[in-house]
Amino acid sequence: MADVIPKVVVVGRPNVGKSSLFNWVIGKRIAIEDPTAGVTRDRLVQRVDLDGRVFDLVDTGGMGFDDPDGLTTQIDRQIESGLVDSALVVFVVEVRSGLLPADREVAARLRKAGGHVLLVANKADDPKFDVHAHEFDALGFGAPVVVSVRQNRNRDELIEAIVAHLPEAWPEEEAQGADLPEMKLAIVGRRNVGKSTFVNALAKEERVITSPIAGTTRDSVDVRFEVDGHSFLAIDTPGIRRAKSRKTDIEFYSTHRAQRSIRRADVILLFFDATEPIGKVDKQLAELVVEGSKPVVLVVNKWDLYAADVKKKEWEQYLRDTFRTMPWAPVEFVTAKSGRNVKTVVDTAQRLYRQSQTRVPTAKLNTILRGAVETSQPPADPRGKPVRIFYATQVEVGPPTIVLSTSAPKSVSEPYKRYLLGVLRKQTPFREVPIKLFVRGRTADGPGE
Repeated sequence: MADVIPKVVVVGRPNVGKSSLFNWVIGKRIAIEDPTAGVTRDRLVQRVDLDGRVFDLVDTGGMGFDDPDGLTTQIDRQIESGLVDSALVVFVVEVRSGLLPADREVAARLRKAGGHVLLVANKADDPKFDVHAHEFDALGFGAPVVVSVRQNRNRDELIEAIVAHLPEAWPEEEAQGADLPEMKLAIVGRRNVGKSTFVNALAKEERVITSPIAGTTRDSVDVRFEVDGHSFLAIDTPGIRRAKSRKTDIEFYSTHRAQRSIRRADVILLFFDATEPIGKVDKQLAELVVEGSKPVVLVVNKWDLYAADVKKKEWEQYLRDTFRTMPWAPVEFVTAKSGRNVKTVVDTAQRLYRQSQTRVPTAKLNTILRGAVETSQPPADPRGKPVRIFYATQVEVGPPTIVLSTSAPKSVSEPYKRYLLGVLRKQTPFREVPIKLFVRGRTADGPGE
């Protein structure tokens, strides 16, 4: 099915508003919008469904930009990869600056590549600019669609033009759920722990730019991949720095994107560098994962550089001693550069995802609960009487959420809650994932099913 989804690729010279247009079309702020040239480096891909027409919209870096970090070749390679097999290229120019030599260079490159091109003149914030858009007719791609992302002008016309260039829609029964990923993985960690290298190992191609330069990845990049015939989505996130070390707006946006990626993922892969001690940023990320009640795999990368010096059990104990709020989280050791144990990490993540999506019948929960209460009685209420626990029921998955009905909710102490969670973890499928436990007063309806 993946080959059926057409690609619509947004290109142009720097600072014409490609990322803003990308966000505008999909209706979400996915790509970083910043006046600094060269912010976008990797290909950003979002699946779009407009009036039943499904396509992948691809944002790319600015053509002809000389990256100050020496990543020009890699950025250019990402653009070329985006153009391959594209159903449509949306060539964005900017009305207010007029036709520039850089626009002609982009046009020449697109003519050489071949394929369908839709010319879009952006930043026509006032209708008076519309007449100037015809200057771009000279590029040879016909009259442009004139828009203003900033003023929300002519979005419908742009969408109509994009859809008109797409291949015919496939039958509805084939389109339903078009290659939806079975699980979303967010790969998070501080800078230079090898997150992008790991994503490329999953995708089996240079899907995101890797570099020893800290902060190479700026956006959260969604990458689809397959394992054993199943589709997954990996979210490569920017490396996070300590708040006081953030020097630019771009770094602030990157941190925000990483935090949002944690929220929308099903399972988190929290990466560590085997050659570096755990630092404050690692602990901050762990707190975000715990706050979000997300299943997490603690992934120690670059193990080939450290394996001769330390045993795995020692590093695992180091993690356990540091992150006491997630003793249930499994630990995996990988070498992303060579692909060693990459599939094992995915298999572990799948196991956690299945656990987090499981529902335990109310009858079984209450059998477990009765046994726990018999083994260790609840604390007393303000009158000195033991708190009565009536029943428990699971109300949600992802994370598993259990509601406990009691005679005195405020008297159920935190230590007793931890005791109950420990029992539940041992006797339910939720052995390696977080469990939410809510305590409330008795309701008239009872547990239900």
